[in-house]
Amino acid sequence: MAKTKNTKKLPRWNLNDLYSGPKSKKLQDDLAWSARESKAFAKTYRGRLKTLDGKGLGAAITGYEKIAERMGKIMSYGHLLHATRLSDPVISAFMQTLQEKITDISTETLFFTLELNRLSDTVLKRQLKHPKAAHYASWVRDCRVFRPHQLSDEAEKLLHEKSLTSHNAWIRLFNETMADMRCKVGAKEMTLADTLNLLSDRKGAVRKQGAKALSDGLGQHIRTLALITNTLAKDKEIEDQWRRYPDPKSYRNLANQVEDEVVDALAKTVRANYANLSHRYYKLKAKWFGVKKLNTWDRNAPLPEDSGKLYSWDQAQSIVLGAYGGFAPEMADIAKRFFDKRWIDAPPEAGKDSGAFSHSTVPSVHPYVMMNYHGKARDVMTLAHELGHGVHQVLSARQGTLMSDTPLTLAETASVFGEMLTFRAMLAAEKNPRRRRILLAGKVEDMMNTVVRQIAFHQFEERVHHERPKGELSSQRLGDIWMQVQKESLGPAFRFDDDYRQFWAYIPHFLHAPFYVYAYAFGDCLVNSLYDVFQNGHVDFQKKYFDMLKAGGTLRHKELLAPFGLDASKPAFWQLGLDVVSGFIDELETTL
Repeated sequence: MAKTKNTKKLPRWNLNDLYSGPKSKKLQDDLAWSARESKAFAKTYRGRLKTLDGKGLGAAITGYEKIAERMGKIMSYGHLLHATRLSDPVISAFMQTLQEKITDISTETLFFTLELNRLSDTVLKRQLKHPKAAHYASWVRDCRVFRPHQLSDEAEKLLHEKSLTSHNAWIRLFNETMADMRCKVGAKEMTLADTLNLLSDRKGAVRKQGAKALSDGLGQHIRTLALITNTLAKDKEIEDQWRRYPDPKSYRNLANQVEDEVVDALAKTVRANYANLSHRYYKLKAKWFGVKKLNTWDRNAPLPEDSGKLYSWDQAQSIVLGAYGGFAPEMADIAKRFFDKRWIDAPPEAGKDSGAFSHSTVPSVHPYVMMNYHGKARDVMTLAHELGHGVHQVLSARQGTLMSDTPLTLAETASVFGEMLTFRAMLAAEKNPRRRRILLAGKVEDMMNTVVRQIAFHQFEERVHHERPKGELSSQRLGDIWMQVQKESLGPAFRFDDDYRQFWAYIPHFLHAPFYVYAYAFGDCLVNSLYDVFQNGHVDFQKKYFDMLKAGGTLRHKELLAPFGLDASKPAFWQLGLDVVSGFIDELETTL
């Protein structure tokens, strides 16, 4: 357990439910089993799928799922171990070796989904009549949406094997660069996570110092970061052309099981609301600070009257579990396991990933949550957010390895809903008008970060990926695009200086999962609409909500939202979600 000035102790996770260590015999046995079973699977089924009856196809998919589960468990361990020790060369080498071994092993089973997609609709329809095959119908459906973009088996194998030395290698370089980067703050050298934490400090001088240190730290690596960004954008362009994707975001939309027009409606609606949301709120914030314009380092600044209240880890646990339990006892019971069984890693440390996540691992184990807890109200919300993911992942695990994963657009539903429950509980418990305003402003800022900021990120990605085919983008040009979308989204209440030009460079989502970011805005607006239904006393809301989470990836967004009377394909749906944010700003305006 690690000690900090804000809490007595913070939990470190226990990964023994996966493996006891990198040299674990069980890990080596599972690698050997995966290699052996993959070869046997290929020998049994390669070239034979179209000759199978429904029972045989069901058995084949079950065998494929067992191998995928075992390999998923191995890679989950490697990822989690590496996430807290990015600067450790031994662990980095271990992770790379695991990736290479699993890539080699999975090459044996690569044929399966390719061959499945080549089955005629007539043959597949006949096979899916059998219950064993029908069980996997949603997974088969999701595989086959990529049929028009599938290459020859040889090309697919080449891309699969070269992934380690192409985009995965560049992502590793980015991760390790960020983990090793130190920002000089006065006489101290600070990690990225600790430097970012300074940007929400109560003191303006500290925020300014943190912003300057972050800009300087990124500046020292900007050529490398620009090279990584350009290389990965070009890599994506080449593969998109081969696969005949019409737009850079087409793959992500297919993977998210969401139509292009739905994403476009979301982005268009949010951008149309910039003036009513972010521009209006930050103008209000400037008045609270007694200035005509805010500096960019004031974006996440606490309100002037904010005493900087810190929450111990025990308080954060109590707040989140209380909020979850107030909604549904089962939700709190599941979340409590993360604390009791050490499924959370919370201390901020050098060499640790600077963000936060909940990793689902595999259904036979359980999820793990990683975050960097500093004790601020935002950290309590982050805990609520990641535990929302964790609860969702526990509930959907019953669908099995192939069907438990939820599309990114819906993966944020439970996390943002958990945040909303926690915020509402904290607001209801707070009777001091000043503290209520602080909490309300904090929630609005979280929504600005989740909706407006993420759509601005989405705009940044669109412009970068549409410009990249014309030639490599300099760090200067990347900074220009960044400044353009930031000025448009944040509005006239801000003063933008050149130090802010570098800030695009630390956003990992641009590289790890291009066009991921709109999923946050999707989830926030969806939850606002969903919470509105809940507040209005929708019949059996809790049961329907749990059914939605338990469905995992088996249902599309239209099917999942239909029981609540919601339809994300209509622009009015997104406006309803944004109106919730606007209402919070209305309430804040009355406190001036």
